Amino acid sequence: MSPSPQAVAHMEARRRLTEATARASRQMWRQVDRDNIYPSWLGMLGRLVAIVGSGQLATAQATEPWLTGLLGMDPEQPDSDRLNPAALVGVTGAGLPLASVLMAPMWAALRLVTQGRPVVQSMASGQALLDAVVRTAVADAGRAADSVGMIARPAVTSYVRVVEGGACSRCVVLAGREYGVSTAFARHPKCNCSMEPVTREHRPTPSSPEALFKSMSDGEKQRTFGASAVKAIDAGADIAQVVNARRGMASATVFGRTVRATTEGTQRGEFRRQEFRRLQDEGAIPRSQSIRGFSPTATRLMPEEIVRQAGNREHAVRLLRQHAYIA
Repeated sequence: MSPSPQAVAHMEARRRLTEATARASRQMWRQVDRDNIYPSWLGMLGRLVAIVGSGQLATAQATEPWLTGLLGMDPEQPDSDRLNPAALVGVTGAGLPLASVLMAPMWAALRLVTQGRPVVQSMASGQALLDAVVRTAVADAGRAADSVGMIARPAVTSYVRVVEGGACSRCVVLAGREYGVSTAFARHPKCNCSMEPVTREHRPTPSSPEALFKSMSDGEKQRTFGASAVKAIDAGADIAQVVNARRGMASATVFGRTVRATTEGTQRGEFRRQEFRRLQDEGAIPRSQSIRGFSPTATRLMPEEIVRQAGNREHAVRLLRQHAYIA
């Protein structure tokens, strides 16, 4: 499903607010006394909690105006069920106190320093962790507000995932998916994805990860999937198969060569079924035998490995189909 312009604008506004909060946090981190990391950071913690909390409150407060503008007032929603944005401030999406979580970057930097790492490198690692913590905390507050606001509206039955063009590959394959309104939103650290409500009157038009892929620039495709994976997708490989294959990615030796392979889909799924049918066609497995208990002995190559080995596009398509990346 493709998001409405209002949903995209809502997501982009949250992203800008998240970036602004992260930028303010980085400025504070640069003020840390590198000779006294712990007491210096502890002295700044109160101000930092206030900064991040303000970002959380601002993004949570944007929910009700957005939902009202998108869906109008819900006559079935009692006034007592209105969202309370302040309740989402001061905690992370996991329910942990914000103050304790914001100590983690300092502890990470201090641990590296005590291990003998250069201070500059240690502080850079701490800043990277701080950036992830702040971005996630602010974005999670906004997403939690959206979820609460939707659940409180009886007219909302489900939501669809709104994914930006520069999202990671695992988010791209979820673009447009619809979930029940009470289903938790799947996200990762620094995730910018959002959601859009579905009602009887408001239903976004169908879309797909493939449509999002086509809308991405060449640079975005390369950064998100990698050059070889982009070639495989352009050749017709299923995006979800290409992305999910990376979960079980490892090296394997095939005919004396070390190649990139995956265990994903080898115990269940289309690759297993195709291998079973191929062995039946070759007479290695009787036609009367069930697939139950069958485990492929063939190695399932990664899409990028197929692209590297294929001599031409036709060969690549044939291998992609053989390894179940093309249905």
